[in-house]
Amino acid sequence: MKNNLVSVIIPVYNGEKYIKNCLENVLSQTYKNLEIIVVDDGSTDRSAEIAAGYPVKIVAHERNSGLSAARNTGIDNAQGDYIHFMDVDDLLNTDFYKSMVEAIVSTGSDIACSGVIHEQARYKTQLFRKQKVYTSTKDKLTATYVGKWGYVWRYLYRLDFLRKHNMRFEVGRFVEDLSFSLPSLYFAEKIVTVPGAEYLYVFVQNSIINNPDKAHHAKVKADAKHAQKIILDFARSHGFRIPGLNTGVWRYILRKVWVKIFRNNITGFSETSR
Repeated sequence: MKNNLVSVIIPVYNGEKYIKNCLENVLSQTYKNLEIIVVDDGSTDRSAEIAAGYPVKIVAHERNSGLSAARNTGIDNAQGDYIHFMDVDDLLNTDFYKSMVEAIVSTGSDIACSGVIHEQARYKTQLFRKQKVYTSTKDKLTATYVGKWGYVWRYLYRLDFLRKHNMRFEVGRFVEDLSFSLPSLYFAEKIVTVPGAEYLYVFVQNSIINNPDKAHHAKVKADAKHAQKIILDFARSHGFRIPGLNTGVWRYILRKVWVKIFRNNITGFSETSR
């Protein structure tokens, strides 16, 4: 496992409030064989200057091109065996990469899926108790609910797998994760769910998704519909249905209600993984 290099892609645009904590969080990981690539997406603040104080590779865009373009730049510059997309305002538990790499290597999977602690929408919190390998399309999509939660940052990908299938993020759109994550899970021969790996999605006011500006909100809403159409068209063309979206909807709703009632006290990393 020592020789498996993980490329950690961190796009940043005017993220000087978060970049220090983010980098120190990644550098404190128990797994050390990391290639940390900060993609400075045309920042006008001190983001790049702060990042330069850490052992990271900085790739700069001359102008702000958006999260998708920054992630694509990360794919192009990554040299690892595996790749992870990290958002600058979020956090990982300290064994995140150790647990993910052990699981993906030992099972020979194309993708490892971590648990998620969603700070705002608690029903989207999902922690795995057991390591399980899934191979069928239905099982892969049901275990992750990727059709509802497209979050790319919960996955560790085999880099050559992404390149083989020419996986790219659609530039110029929000909710770009969805049309990347679902096809990648479909193409994966095996995915593995990983207990002990937890990604904390931190709610940030005025972030890309949470910006209350009316025009911005309208574009996010339109892009969400666009992304949903892409995955529905993809599913139709490949002959499958999407759990939580056009099949198994009641199961998803019941899970959402159950979590809201019985698990709404989850506020951070589980005690066993701190």
